Amino acid sequence: MNIKHIALAVIMPLFSFSQNIQNNPTSNHGNRFEQLGTILPTPNVYRTASGAPGQQYWQNRADYDITAYLDEDKRNLRGSETVTYYNNSPDNLDYLWLQLDENEQSSVKNAGYQEKSLLPKQITSDKLSLTSLPEKDNGFGVNLTKVTDAAGKPLKYVVNKTMMRIDLPKVLKSGEKFVFKIDWNYNIPNRIAMGGRGGYENFPEDGNDLYTITQWFPRMCVYSDFKGWQNNQFTGRGEFALAFGDYKVSMNVPADHIVAATGTGKNFENVLTPAQFARWKQAQNASEPIEIVTLDEAKKAEKTKSKQRKTWIFEAENVRDFAWTSSRKFIWDGMKVTIPENNNQVMAMSLYPKEAYSLYRKFSTKAVAHTIKTYSEFTIPYPYPVAQSVEAANGMEYPMICFNYGRTEKDGTYSEGIKNGMIGVIIHEVGHNFFPMIINSDERQWSWMDEGLNTFVEYLTEERWDNKFPSRRGPAHTIVDYMKLPKDQLEPIMVNSENIINFGPNAYAKPATGLNILRETIMGRELFDEAFKTYSKRWAFKHPEPADFFRTMNDASAENLDWFWRGWFYGIDPVDISIDKVTVATADVDADVRKREITYTVDEPQVNDFEDIAKIRNREDRNIVFYTDKDKETQDFYWRYSRGQEKVDTEKKYTRKIDMVEKLPNAEKAQFRNMYGYQIDFSNKGGMVMPIILEFTFEDGTKLNDKASAQIWRKDEQKVSKTYYFDKKLKSIQLDPMRETADIDTSNNFWGEMPEPSSKFEVFKMKMEGSARGASSGTVNPMQAAGKKN
Repeated sequence: MNIKHIALAVIMPLFSFSQNIQNNPTSNHGNRFEQLGTILPTPNVYRTASGAPGQQYWQNRADYDITAYLDEDKRNLRGSETVTYYNNSPDNLDYLWLQLDENEQSSVKNAGYQEKSLLPKQITSDKLSLTSLPEKDNGFGVNLTKVTDAAGKPLKYVVNKTMMRIDLPKVLKSGEKFVFKIDWNYNIPNRIAMGGRGGYENFPEDGNDLYTITQWFPRMCVYSDFKGWQNNQFTGRGEFALAFGDYKVSMNVPADHIVAATGTGKNFENVLTPAQFARWKQAQNASEPIEIVTLDEAKKAEKTKSKQRKTWIFEAENVRDFAWTSSRKFIWDGMKVTIPENNNQVMAMSLYPKEAYSLYRKFSTKAVAHTIKTYSEFTIPYPYPVAQSVEAANGMEYPMICFNYGRTEKDGTYSEGIKNGMIGVIIHEVGHNFFPMIINSDERQWSWMDEGLNTFVEYLTEERWDNKFPSRRGPAHTIVDYMKLPKDQLEPIMVNSENIINFGPNAYAKPATGLNILRETIMGRELFDEAFKTYSKRWAFKHPEPADFFRTMNDASAENLDWFWRGWFYGIDPVDISIDKVTVATADVDADVRKREITYTVDEPQVNDFEDIAKIRNREDRNIVFYTDKDKETQDFYWRYSRGQEKVDTEKKYTRKIDMVEKLPNAEKAQFRNMYGYQIDFSNKGGMVMPIILEFTFEDGTKLNDKASAQIWRKDEQKVSKTYYFDKKLKSIQLDPMRETADIDTSNNFWGEMPEPSSKFEVFKMKMEGSARGASSGTVNPMQAAGKKN
């Protein structure tokens, strides 16, 4: 779902950030670089430690055969479905759970997740009404008229708000299937007035409706190895967890309506005019969009409003949902797209009312084609036969079909913002075919696995559309305003969908930004892209969880990214790295080697500071005979020295010249004479560790760049220093010059006045010969001082 217009200012305090457990919170060496460990679920036969599905991975399946009747006069939809549910789990099931999403529109059947409310300063009359206690039924929500088994025998069921439980007449054992039937109906809500994802939009000028029929039938919940039944109530926020299956759907609608849906149309020859059907066949081989239903035909249909009926039939294989749209207002265009990675021939299509013609006719289908081709490059090859965009003044996604906005002024002109917003929302919603329609995460629990991953690839796709495209989510600097908020107004990405306050920044922008930082700044494009593809391939048509993503990205790249997942996804700390100080020193290449001497005394005997209890008891134990007591040959000088039997003057001072270094040859003096050393001290003011990226500008105008990985902070997460040596003077140092790290305070990222050198560092030449480990150091030892050899 696209929510680019959700206000950032909807803010409430959050009282607990419990996920990122600190094992050493008061130290400058805490746990930012420790493994996630027990924060992630324990790997098992279903989900491996590598992030791949295990050898015994399973998932259940549901096939649907549905008939629907759209009553335009009453704005009512009635339907009948036969569901075949396959229990592929190792568990025996006593009951099944289904979703009744339309109950969220009911005043009495909804999930009951209320928000706080305040007295307004101004309010429109349509929003003002007397508080009704108890709440009156507004007439919306699902009405169940029949629930039976395949033979027509009634089944016991219970409806709890937006969820429906069917109690099975007998246990559904592992490996078995169960067939049941449901008849239902509901009043279709005015989607513009009431909100929500499905409903109708009325066009007063011509008196017609545009229907988006979504979340419209009782749908099976997911039963999984990681949760059991995902039957969290539908509040309108957290989206869906759904099982894959095959669909056959028949929709009976007014005869002059045009219908588009998930899957492929099976009877276009019967529901289209001969001219339209001919153009449909032509579009299947077209490289440019062809109008299958023309603008003139749509305008004519708006006026006639047929009272006859037609039935459209669609089928879809291996999809997790089914949605459709119906209106006599639709223009319909399409063209063929070939996916290079699998040679799949896809019909890219768009449907739109005349109010969107000048924008959609020019851009929509081409944006659909561009999206599925670009996503195929970064994830998996698009596997379905259809991808289509429907202009419906909103943004919402379903398999092979999505609903977007993008209308012109009455004269056909449009603003740049509307154009770019339309292209962005089409890319975003079409992209949802990949996340989560195919790589099928649990949106009801983790919005970021749906919206965040998709927004990231949306950004990559927008960048491929137009190098000047004004992408609002993805670049690191665009998340800074959110990350600047006080911590009591932030929450981790790893928060349940229903509990997120700043939904747009948290579920969309921050995860998308994090992935872009990984790709551009931390891992590099090649390494990231291959790991991201690995995740997509592993979990296509399966149900991944966050740990599967985190583990796969680590496993496929040989990059230990737990520090990043811990900080960016489980934490709320922002990035704020500061340049605190720059110290300059010059090279002293003329230092006198003769001064390299040390003064020392001989060592005291090496004995324990404290006679521990084990030593005392060993001496008292008459059964223990120490080896050096038995073998007199082992009683050397130091055996006696440690017992006070050898006397050595430990106060006498000895002097030894260091002979490991020598003066520099003249050629090396010339090489190092003009060298400057720059020690740069950094502090981590924000808390989130990141690579240190620097741009050096020299007095002669030249520039150099360097990047230290985030691991530079691993032994001190608060302060680090890094020293550079240059043979010319620095003019300035810029931290994070391309704003890659989402640093929230750039005022401490620049050092513009270099101090004068405050010290010198002496430079010597190292002699080639050196001491091996364990060899004599060349100093006077106690044995020498005593004049003994044994």
